[in-house]
Amino acid sequence: MSKKPTPKKRASHAQTYRRYKTFARKTQKRLFNAASLSVCPKCREKRLSHAACPACGDYRGRSVINFSKKIDKITKVKA
Repeated sequence: MSKKPTPKKRASHAQTYRRYKTFARKTQKRLFNAASLSVCPKCREKRLSHAACPACGDYRGRSVINFSKKIDKITKVKA
């Protein structure tokens, strides 16, 4: 196992601070863009951008998820 080299001189406060702030800025940017929510124009519920609304099933002005089919399948029970 190789040993890591030791620094010749002490790193200044500005150099340490700059290294930390660069890392922090990248992390904040990544976390901020992780999940962007928007408002559904039909039902005003929060939903993910570029995805169908989980409450009403609309996407870009048209219905893409039909909730009545899911309800029919669940309510019909064979005895």
